Amino acid sequence: MTQNTTDSNPRRKRAKGTAQTKTLGPVDDLEPHVRSDWWQTLFNSLYLKTDADLLDDMEVTKGEADLLVSILGLDPEDMVLDLCCGQGRHVLELARRGFSNVEGYDRSQYLIRKARTKAQKENLQVRFREGDARKLPYPSDTFSVVTILGNSFGYFDSALHDRKVLEEVFRVLKPGGRVFIDAVDGDHMKKNFQPRSWEWLDRKYFVCRERALSSDGDRLICREVICRNDRGIITDRFYAERLYNRENLFELLTASGFSSPTFHTTFSPVSAGTQDAGMMGQRILLSATVEKAWPSLPNAENKKPLNVVVVLGDPRKEDRVKPACVFDDDDFETVNRMKKALSEIPCMKFTFLDRHETLLEDLKKRAGKTDLVLNLCDEGFNNDPTKELHVPALLEQLNIPYTGAGPQCLAFCYDKSLVRGVAREMRIPVAKGVLVTGDSDVSRLSFSFPLLVKPNSGDSSYGITQKSIVHSREEIFYMMKETREKIGANKPFLLEEFLPGKDISVGIIGNPPSCTVLPITEEDYSAVPEDLPKLCGYEAKWLPDSPYWKIKTVPAGLPEKTEKEIVRCCLALFTRLGCRDYARFDWRLDAEGRPKLLEVNPNPGWCWDGHLAKMAAYVNISYSGTLAAILEAAKKRYGIGAGAVKVELQRKVPVRSPRKSPDEYAAEFEEEVEAKGSIESENDRKRNVFSGNSQTIQAL
Repeated sequence: MTQNTTDSNPRRKRAKGTAQTKTLGPVDDLEPHVRSDWWQTLFNSLYLKTDADLLDDMEVTKGEADLLVSILGLDPEDMVLDLCCGQGRHVLELARRGFSNVEGYDRSQYLIRKARTKAQKENLQVRFREGDARKLPYPSDTFSVVTILGNSFGYFDSALHDRKVLEEVFRVLKPGGRVFIDAVDGDHMKKNFQPRSWEWLDRKYFVCRERALSSDGDRLICREVICRNDRGIITDRFYAERLYNRENLFELLTASGFSSPTFHTTFSPVSAGTQDAGMMGQRILLSATVEKAWPSLPNAENKKPLNVVVVLGDPRKEDRVKPACVFDDDDFETVNRMKKALSEIPCMKFTFLDRHETLLEDLKKRAGKTDLVLNLCDEGFNNDPTKELHVPALLEQLNIPYTGAGPQCLAFCYDKSLVRGVAREMRIPVAKGVLVTGDSDVSRLSFSFPLLVKPNSGDSSYGITQKSIVHSREEIFYMMKETREKIGANKPFLLEEFLPGKDISVGIIGNPPSCTVLPITEEDYSAVPEDLPKLCGYEAKWLPDSPYWKIKTVPAGLPEKTEKEIVRCCLALFTRLGCRDYARFDWRLDAEGRPKLLEVNPNPGWCWDGHLAKMAAYVNISYSGTLAAILEAAKKRYGIGAGAVKVELQRKVPVRSPRKSPDEYAAEFEEEVEAKGSIESENDRKRNVFSGNSQTIQAL
């Protein structure tokens, strides 16, 4: 029989042909074969295989983490950036130990994907980003600690680029922050490197290595020829690393702005499977400190800082409101921006709590030294939105002052039909609607379409999508059934007339009678396709691929009379419902341009790109200034010290003399409305039904 030597698989042909050309054979000088950007392509699956004896050894990683934590005295609340994090082994190990503010950054897309996959499998809520270490995407003064571990320093062909990395590290570190570097011991390596070695990586792969000093003696040039026993040579690659000694590192750190470079120990992580440790064999551990001033703000007073505890949602727990039911990169970015903004507020020291399993005990431990709690846990206790009121309830029990609404206000406003009832009692117009508790309710009613079908309770537009606009009774049943599969059976719904006019929001910061109404904004739907309903629902807030993601928030430009009516209504509702420090009110205009209240949002979204921050930006108030104004409102309400930051906002509500109580303020508003009839006429109230059918139930 004649052997068939023809391979019909073209992919296999290419693989075989490529393998034969993947080696240069013997070379006299390694240095000319090193590309200046070798680090762009080296760190792939083969890198993990050739260095697996150290990189995949959990005991080695744990030992390195032990040294890091003990030398720096890391606190679980410290914000740590692991630069050149690779596949994230140190970040993941710290996360396993309860460090909740650790982030990884690396140039290799492949390694970052590996890190994210590993974190997801272990349900570790940490963030990994890809990019160049010479230009970090973080704001200045963000991190407490930046680490460069695993011998990841000195890859560039010029020491100037290494200095650029350190200058970027200096920039993103907070005043008093520290850098921690694990670098090859250059003096030791120059004398002890192996010119040639080889080792089996597993039963199929082995690697042959060559090493030589560069012509200037400052870098070690390395060559790896990786082979597979059944396919021959897989790749022949070259790389180089700068050999720093203690004196070089001291000078480089000092020139980059760091203070007090300290050398701690040499480190030789050798595992049981190590055959050739190479440049990982002996390393220097050193740290340095950032001595710089915080950015100065006008009107900052030189006094003892206020101790503020910030309570957040728990990133370790499931969150049903989010698309993937977990905190993602955008959420961590939002938290980081918030922390950066808070760090710009003078005379305040912030501590962050987000572990809900220990929240009560953590608050108890800090109760005696906590001046104020900034309650940003709008996800709710254990990320359950029905338990948003539990956090202020805990703070009430512990007698700790806090920002925002109390438990009763949050309970009221979580029930949309209840808010509608209060508004109508106060003669404030609401969209026509009815509360439906079961399918049988719908079958008894007659409606005028289109209608908006939305859950009676909930936040973040959960359960409200473009499908929520219905045009028939059948669509009502379908939408309720589909939504209940997400939010739970037997949940009540609100069926409201869908108003075609402007979709507007009103933001208030402060407490009546001395508070600020931010510029009224509307949602700009011009970028949304004409065939889609003009609705700012779940897609607009959570789904970047949706056409609703293109919605913009712009100044509303309302007629003066309409604007004044809306503002007066919002101020009265703010007091009547017990809102405190800040709130947002959502309205919509009908076909004739008349405003109708939709919802009241105490403790509204605090994120940097949320409605409140956008409103403030229109009067040149920064994100940091917005958060400072909320804190100052709470301080004034509790009588805590004097304001350290005075944020000038527009539309100040003048202080009346003598100052009225909140109840008197609300009563005065209701009397004025009743006397003038300026918001809704008696005929409008009589017509406030879906249709003229006798079975129609009047709006709440």
